[in-house]
Amino acid sequence: MTELFGDWQQVAVRLGVPVDTVVQQDTLIFAAIAIFVAWVAGWAVQRYVGPRLRAFLNQRDATAFHHIATHAPRLLGVGTVVTILVAAKAVQAFGFYGAVLIAIALGLAVGRLAYVISRLLRINTILALLFGLLAGLASIASSLGGLEPLITALDDAALRIGTRRVSILDVLNAVVVVVVLYTLSRFAAQLLSRQIGSSSRLDLSQRVLFQKISGIAVVAVAFFLGIELLGIDLTALAVFSGAFGLAIGFGMQKTFGNLLSGLILLVDRSIKPGDVIVVDDTFGWVNKIGVRAVSIITRDGIEYLIPNEILMTEQVENWSYSSRNVRIHVPVGVSYNCDIHKAQELMLQAAKETKRVLADPPPNVWLKGYGDSSVDHDILCWINDAEEGVGNVRSAILNRLWDLFKEHGIEIPFPQRDVHLKTVPGALFDAEGGRKDIS
Repeated sequence: MTELFGDWQQVAVRLGVPVDTVVQQDTLIFAAIAIFVAWVAGWAVQRYVGPRLRAFLNQRDATAFHHIATHAPRLLGVGTVVTILVAAKAVQAFGFYGAVLIAIALGLAVGRLAYVISRLLRINTILALLFGLLAGLASIASSLGGLEPLITALDDAALRIGTRRVSILDVLNAVVVVVVLYTLSRFAAQLLSRQIGSSSRLDLSQRVLFQKISGIAVVAVAFFLGIELLGIDLTALAVFSGAFGLAIGFGMQKTFGNLLSGLILLVDRSIKPGDVIVVDDTFGWVNKIGVRAVSIITRDGIEYLIPNEILMTEQVENWSYSSRNVRIHVPVGVSYNCDIHKAQELMLQAAKETKRVLADPPPNVWLKGYGDSSVDHDILCWINDAEEGVGNVRSAILNRLWDLFKEHGIEIPFPQRDVHLKTVPGALFDAEGGRKDIS
C-alpha cells in the first residue's frame, strides 16, 4: 500500500498538485457526496425543468428555437452538473485523491456538455464525440495541475516532413480550428439563410440571391480566418498562382459561366422560382435556381437540370414573366346545319363553368372559318396557374361542351365528302336508261 501511495505522490508532484501524506477518508466521502449531489441535481433539472423550457421554446415561431428546444433538457441537466462540481471544487479542499475524483467527474460532465453543444450546432456524431473527448481530457488535465504537462507531451510527439516539424499538438490544433470554423460558418450560414428567407421586404428571387451571396461570404471569411489561425504561409504559392489560375480558368470556364449566369438571372429576375417556362421542347415550372443549373419540373414529374448559361443565351418562353395569366385556345367545329349562335353560347357556357378558367378576363369565342365539313371556332379563355397544366383545362372544357351539345342537339360533324358525276360512261346504261348487268 505504501509503494502504491508513493507512486501516486510522484505523479502528483510532477503535475504540481498538493499531496496528502495520508489518505483522508472524510475528504473522499465529501468528494463522493458532491459528485452524487451534482448528478442527482442535474438529473432532476433535466427531468422536471427541461421539458418546461422545451415547451416554451417550441411556442416560438422561429425554426432555430425548435432545434434548441430538442437539446434544451440535456443542456440544462449537464450544465447543472458542471456548475455544482466547479462550485464544490472552489469552496472545498478535497485533498489529492478527492481532487482526482472530482476532476474525473468534472471531466466526464464537461465532455458530455461539449458533445451536447456540438449536436446543438448540428455537428455530426463522430466529430461531436471527438470534440467531447478532447474537452473532457482537457478538463481533467486542467483540474490536476493545468494543461501545461499535457501540452508539452503532445508537442514532444512530433515528426519532420522535409523542413517542417509536425507534432500531435499541431494536428489537434488544426482539427479543432477546422471543426470550430466549420461549425460556426455552417451555423452562421443557416441563421442568415433563415433570416433572409423570412424577410417580407424581399421577393422570392431576391431572397434566393441574398441567401447565396451570404453563404459565399461566410465560407470566404471562414477560409481566410482558418488560414490565419493555422499560420499557413501562402506566399510560397505566389510563384504557381499565375499558372494555377490560368489552368483553373480554362478548366472551369463553363462552371464559372454558369455561376455568373445564375447570379445574373437572380439579379435580372427574368426567371424566378415558380415561373412557368418553355426551353426547346421542355415545358415546366422553375423549382429552384442553383449554382450551376436551374431545376425545372414538368407535368409528368420529371425534373430537368438546365445549365444557367443556356437560359442566358437561348430563347426562353416565360409564361409568367410580367403576368401569370395565360390564354388557352380550344378549337371546336360544329355542323353547317346547326344553330351557330346557340352553339357559340354553349361554348362560352362550357368555358365559364370550368373551374380554373378566370372570369376576368372573360372567355371569348371566335369564328375562325368555314371548313370542309364544319364551321370552325376557337374558344379563348385565361388561367393563372399554368404550372398545374394546360391540357387538362382543354379536356375539361371539351368534356363539358360534349354534354351541352348533346342536350341541345348540336351536331359535331365528322369529315365527309359528296361526289357529283357530270358525265357517265355510256357502257354502264342501256338505251332506255337502265343499268346494264356487266357481271
